[in-house]
Amino acid sequence: MFKTYVSPVKHIFETLSRNDSSRYLEATRGNSVSDYDSPMPSEPKKKRKPVSGRSMESINGEQFPLPAHGKGVGDTDFQLHLSDCIAGINELDEDSVDVVVTSPPYNLGIGYGTYKDTLSVPEYLKWTRDWASAVKRVLREEGSFFLNIGSAPATPLLPHQVVLELAEIFELQNTLHWIKSITVETTDGEQVSAGHFKPINSKRFVNDCHEYLFHLTKTGKVPLDRRGVGVPYADKSNIGRWKHTAGHDKRCRGNTWFVPYKTIMSRDRDRPHPATFPVRLAEYCLRLHGTDPTATTMLDPFVGIGHSAEAATRLGVAKFIGYDIDEDYLTVACERLGTEMIRR
Repeated sequence: MFKTYVSPVKHIFETLSRNDSSRYLEATRGNSVSDYDSPMPSEPKKKRKPVSGRSMESINGEQFPLPAHGKGVGDTDFQLHLSDCIAGINELDEDSVDVVVTSPPYNLGIGYGTYKDTLSVPEYLKWTRDWASAVKRVLREEGSFFLNIGSAPATPLLPHQVVLELAEIFELQNTLHWIKSITVETTDGEQVSAGHFKPINSKRFVNDCHEYLFHLTKTGKVPLDRRGVGVPYADKSNIGRWKHTAGHDKRCRGNTWFVPYKTIMSRDRDRPHPATFPVRLAEYCLRLHGTDPTATTMLDPFVGIGHSAEAATRLGVAKFIGYDIDEDYLTVACERLGTEMIRR
């Protein structure tokens, strides 16, 4: 029997079987539960190569496409370069990349192994424009550039300064919010919390539980697979009421994405990098972009320990190109993905 929540908590728990509720609660604490990570059905898009030959799996009575045939760890063509990203990207062919998912240093003084995260704001914005300009040259006309960036209480305007700088060379098509921790109240007054955040010890600032994910394109008109990261309708009558559903029990998730970090026991062992994003966040970006993964080239100029690369191979992306100047981080990525490092 299924239990449908009809309160705001619905947007977190959606519709779950009684037996699966505890498993999903574990997932919201950061543990991986593959049932809830599966790709969602796609909606038709113009000028996109349709995904064909996809096997399906049934989860709680719904059908979800599996990653493309023959793709998995070791099948994606990984090209992980120990190199400055600007120099490396400048060697790529023009209009050769379909989707970019990346999270550069935020200029917050984070203790990276090699990179010095202490530029002045003007220097940081110029550097950002320089590497983003290199990205624009290689991005296809209908490509997507997903830029994750956060801030600190001392630099609250930084994400906005960055996107204003990049608005001179890209179009800001969507502003997404990566929600790392959330508390909602049910109609019964119960407070339900999920996710992780880093507490701020301050009398002036509240805890920061989200980061920005800017979706940039060349034209602002790139078609997306809005149901690629869709969620079921709370009111099932909407499926037949609205023509745009095309009979699918999936609606657009919107621009607030709750994607918690995985719970880890040892940062040195499980997350040997001071600033990473969850693999699932990169997966969501790929699904939203919506191109056939077997014909997709993905780029991450700041690949770190390879979370975006792991998302690529989970979804069967044909080619992944990544750059990092830190050999220790890139070594971890190569070991996780079973590939060799490319040295300049």
